[in-house]
Amino acid sequence: MKSIIEVSEQRLRANVQALERALHHADSPIALLAVIKANAYGHGAEICAPMLARAGVPWLGVTDACEGASVRAALPAGSAPEILIMSGPPGDDLSARNAADLALSNRLTPVLWTPEQLIPIAEAAKLSGVAHQIHLEIDTGMSRQGGSPGQALETFLQELNHHHQSIRLDGVFTHFASAECADARQTLAQMSVFEKAIESIAAAGHSPRWLHIGNTSTIDNATEAATPILDRLRRLAASIGARPMARSGLGLYGLSLPLEPDQPGATRIHQDLQPVLTWKTTVTSVHEIPPGARVGYSATFTASRPMRLALLPIGYADGLRRDLSSTEARMGGWVMIQGRRAPIVGRISMNLTTVDVTGIPEVRRGDFVTLIGEGISAEDHARLAHTIPYEILCGLRGTPRALLLPPAPR
Repeated sequence: MKSIIEVSEQRLRANVQALERALHHADSPIALLAVIKANAYGHGAEICAPMLARAGVPWLGVTDACEGASVRAALPAGSAPEILIMSGPPGDDLSARNAADLALSNRLTPVLWTPEQLIPIAEAAKLSGVAHQIHLEIDTGMSRQGGSPGQALETFLQELNHHHQSIRLDGVFTHFASAECADARQTLAQMSVFEKAIESIAAAGHSPRWLHIGNTSTIDNATEAATPILDRLRRLAASIGARPMARSGLGLYGLSLPLEPDQPGATRIHQDLQPVLTWKTTVTSVHEIPPGARVGYSATFTASRPMRLALLPIGYADGLRRDLSSTEARMGGWVMIQGRRAPIVGRISMNLTTVDVTGIPEVRRGDFVTLIGEGISAEDHARLAHTIPYEILCGLRGTPRALLLPPAPR
């Protein structure tokens, strides 16, 4: 075993419940779309999808049709969640046709925003004889994916009308570029653009079933009275008879980005979330080195005393970032062995890492090592690597293993 990734269903379900509480409103509840794209942020999409289905989420979000097909196969037969393909279809015609076929055969909902993207879905739906649903993304200011309001949107809707027998507009959504910013000025401006786009869509005679926005930071930031984004979403959905929905990815897995600037005393969802993942490996071997021995590439660490080192069978090729390396002058990252910290010694290499177990004399070959969990978070790794937790989690390589809910008391 190089490494395993343990995923707690109990914690995942608790995070779903925390997010649903943040979205709760007695008069107009907001549904939750659980984002499991990029292999559920490193947690294993095929493992997390059935857990989320059991938690009752109505939608799952995947990267592409291939990932969606794998997720559909992992769900129990007749399972309730619908699946949204969050990235647009491939640019070449053959791949787009294959993606359309996969979407139809696996009941996946593609995201489209150009007239050209409608054609493969329409052709595949005609062959099946059943109208297929799509979601339309509106680019409200991120300038990444989606159609712009105005002429581009009108052209798309006109082409959609030509395919009304084979394609149905089931949902419309947008994504916010600065959801973690506490003042939310860009978010508020984007929401205004989205509202105008929905007016145009309704005026063109379309009645989408869903309107959805945001990410975990949107839900977190919306707890502040100054950023009533969720209230605006509720009103907008009600105005056209649609259901409101918000998306969350990072929050499902127990993390959220800090609001910028941080507001002491502000209500934060972070305190209600629990990390879902534990990343583990085992000790390959243990050896002793004398004072003066150099450790790792470029001899960046020299032992100032006798040391006992444990060798771990993972490195940056497995997602343990090289930035967690150490020198004798600079502390790096650490792992947990037998409940105690073991600092990383020297440079992390491609497939191997050494840690200091001088103070843990009972460590032996085969002992379990915790890389994330037991007091080491993805946020710790991100801080040392000068990046964000998303990148840490998505870069992990290991064998996912589900930790199921305990049996219900009789």
